[in-house]
Amino acid sequence: MNPDQDSRSWSSRLGYIMPLFGHRNWIVVADAAYPAQSNPGIETLFTGTDHVEVLSNVLTAIAAAHHVRANIFLDAELQMLTEIDAPGVSIFRREIAQKLSGHATRALAHEQIIARLDEAARLFRIFILKSTHSIPYTSVFLELDCGYWSGEAEKRLRDLQANQTTQTIQSR
Repeated sequence: MNPDQDSRSWSSRLGYIMPLFGHRNWIVVADAAYPAQSNPGIETLFTGTDHVEVLSNVLTAIAAAHHVRANIFLDAELQMLTEIDAPGVSIFRREIAQKLSGHATRALAHEQIIARLDEAARLFRIFILKSTHSIPYTSVFLELDCGYWSGEAEKRLRDLQANQTTQTIQSR
């Protein structure tokens, strides 16, 4: 398969899965060394494309989908990398900061993110897009959440539910 076909393949697949994915699904834009995982709920595609370009396409697809938004996780290790050990990391950090400007991001240790991803993959599908990027700890993890229901609305609902349960118990 030539690189143009690879490019159409992953972007077409992204377009196909976006309407299917919802809260608790994940999309990962991974660096070149990210491993192919054996869990059947995890689909991995090699894009043959630049990391920031893949991320840009993923962010555009999520923004166009009214039903989801993304909680974005970055490896905490990324901030500790130096040019000595990871040439190009300073430029990448600037590029990624610009690309994620306006998006809330959270840094966690790589192993913590992987544990969250593994836990989610037990019940929900994960889509991993591997780029050609060769700097460690640069994967971007996007945990999808409901686009039309906020965490605050969920908390109000659960509080109301708890209050009604308490009232029902007290009235017995």
